[in-house]
Amino acid sequence: MKIDRWTRRVTLLLGTLTVLLSGCTTYVTTQVTAFSDWNGSDATRTFAFTRPAGEQNNLELTTYERLVGNELATHSFRQVDSAQARYLVGLSYGIRSDMVTVAQPVYYNPWPGPYWGRPFDPWGPWGPFPDAYVNQSYPVFTHLLGVRITERATGKEVYNVTARNTGGESSLVRAMPYLARSALADFPLGNGVVHTVKIPLDPASGAAPSNEVAAAGAAPAAAPAAASGAQVVQ
Repeated sequence: MKIDRWTRRVTLLLGTLTVLLSGCTTYVTTQVTAFSDWNGSDATRTFAFTRPAGEQNNLELTTYERLVGNELATHSFRQVDSAQARYLVGLSYGIRSDMVTVAQPVYYNPWPGPYWGRPFDPWGPWGPFPDAYVNQSYPVFTHLLGVRITERATGKEVYNVTARNTGGESSLVRAMPYLARSALADFPLGNGVVHTVKIPLDPASGAAPSNEVAAAGAAPAAAPAAASGAQVVQ
């Protein structure tokens, strides 16, 4: 069957776009803030998790402790019984939902039928300027993880880091692997350091990237990818 000229152009255009989009990488962007008085050595990095009263059987907290423990292990931390630990590690976490309103452009199409235009026409039949704007509201979710490290013997706080990101993901458990990796990227940070960490989105995790809306997926069993994938943006 002979393909006419217009169909051939559309086919080539769609093929080009598919190749370009297949190489795109989406990132989860997290803001990290640290306060530090750290002077520990690799030889003394033993730790145990500490929990508030009434949280000893909290399965959600156990899941998050496992993720944070895996990240601490990449920095020479070793988990032991609390009686032998040099440091105690406590976690805080939460999620908050808000609505954001965005003005979306509305274009008027003067063409009664299909418009093919040039193969790479940037505007199509509508022209470069919208006719009006319509306000659209979307839910956004802020995910938070705090990691606090204290000396067991003295109770002195030596490290306190907070990781926060915002996006369309409504599940904290799917966002937590990215929060844990971001919070402990480049450990130990200096006192009062604020920076941004970008981690490539793991498609298997189902987590929505920061500042984007994605479909819900399955909760991850472990942190995605290796820690080397994190990019720190000062």
